[in-house]
Amino acid sequence: DDDGEVLIKGSIVMKGYWQNDAANKESFTEDGFYRSGDLGKLDNDGFLSIVGRKKELIVTSGGKNVAPAVLEDRLRSHPLVSQCMVVGDNKPYIAALVTIDQDALKSWATANKKSGASLAELAKDPTLQSVIQTAVDEANKAVSRAESIRKFTILPVDFTLAGGHLTAKLSIKRHVVAQEFAKEIEELFA
Repeated sequence: DDDGEVLIKGSIVMKGYWQNDAANKESFTEDGFYRSGDLGKLDNDGFLSIVGRKKELIVTSGGKNVAPAVLEDRLRSHPLVSQCMVVGDNKPYIAALVTIDQDALKSWATANKKSGASLAELAKDPTLQSVIQTAVDEANKAVSRAESIRKFTILPVDFTLAGGHLTAKLSIKRHVVAQEFAKEIEELFA
């Protein structure tokens, strides 16, 4: 599809929902392809990689479609990053909320002679900001400039299941995080 959604057609795909025209219109294209809800990219060898879910797709104010999973997965691979959520729907650029892994932070703080500092203090620390900026720069290598994270903020808390930020399978509840950290998101675009 134009926005990168994986469309499927063939004898293994159902022909439609029984007596449910509304569901059929939503789930199938006019020419009979099933809308999977997955976002995909073909590589140079023709292999399909799933890069995210369409319902999570961010559309910037410039009309650029961004699948957040690509950036989030790469950023989360950094040892100091616990969670991150890419934001930027109807905004001029992409930004991110980043949470820090508590155990990794203890080691980092000791190595950087900051072991007495709280997470809230370290979230504003220029040295930690620089380390996370390097991780962001590395994550940005996987996407175009228009899709890259331009700003980020380190949150003084982690996203947790108990805090209501994560689902049982540890996926981010985007609406909950966006609501709870609306002020921080707004500041990223100020």
